[in-house]
Amino acid sequence: MSGEMTLDSSRRLGVAKTYKLFIGGAFVRPESGRTYPVTSAIDSADAHVVNAPRASRKDLREAIRTAAGAWKGWAERTATNRGQILYRMAEMIEARREELHLQLIRCGASAVDAQSEIDASIDRCVYYAGFSDKYQALLSSSNPTGGPHFVFTVPESMGVVGTVAPEQAPLLGLLSQVLPAIVSGNVVVAVTSECRPLPGLVLGEILATSDVPAGVVNIVSGASAELALELAKHREVAAVHVVASEESVRIEVERLGSGSIKRVKAEGDAFLEHLTGPRGQGLSAIERWVESKTIWHPVAI
Repeated sequence: MSGEMTLDSSRRLGVAKTYKLFIGGAFVRPESGRTYPVTSAIDSADAHVVNAPRASRKDLREAIRTAAGAWKGWAERTATNRGQILYRMAEMIEARREELHLQLIRCGASAVDAQSEIDASIDRCVYYAGFSDKYQALLSSSNPTGGPHFVFTVPESMGVVGTVAPEQAPLLGLLSQVLPAIVSGNVVVAVTSECRPLPGLVLGEILATSDVPAGVVNIVSGASAELALELAKHREVAAVHVVASEESVRIEVERLGSGSIKRVKAEGDAFLEHLTGPRGQGLSAIERWVESKTIWHPVAI
């Protein structure tokens, strides 16, 4: 981040670099001040060089409040404008390729796999940018009626969508959850991979320079299971998408989500291949995060 020591200079001085939460377009410290060390898969000397912020439930609630405040403005933007912003996001991921590549390798990916994940992430941003002005026509309909009315069904955004990223593919998995939600006018509170949070935290820095309005995407890191349950029970969250290996977490997310009648998708590790593969993007992924609004308009007689 601008004005802060680089990872290499931090290591030479024996100082741990600490990332921050990305909430409301700003980089903020956790309310509790807690962090946790992120261990590198390639160099034991990195074990305590990078600290990730450990968000509390209060931090998550603040992210939800901020996102809710940004929803109306984002939903009212034109589809073309939202597409332009997603194109800009793709450009900024390309500009930060070197740093993302390093962080993915530190997470255990090979150099080739890291490169492929970045390429796929850029392609996914471009894909949804192109879909921004097309999904409405595909999900809308003119419905037959027996009375003197025109009846139309159109898609509308839901509001705040909470996501919990998979532990593997920490960049592509996170983007695959966030992009279909925001392209349709929703706002997102995203929890990064707990063990591999750095690509997601770097994504926050990318979003800050990608013309994404403040509060549209908020990124926090910490104990994934704890934050997933908080998302599931918060009444201002309209929908939740959780990828978690523990079945008990998925069951509890579904139970808590039913209390506020929110849309819940809780998947295990086996879902990762679908989420990050070619079938993980498309109209069905967008349709998951929209509501269908039916309009009755009287026919002039």
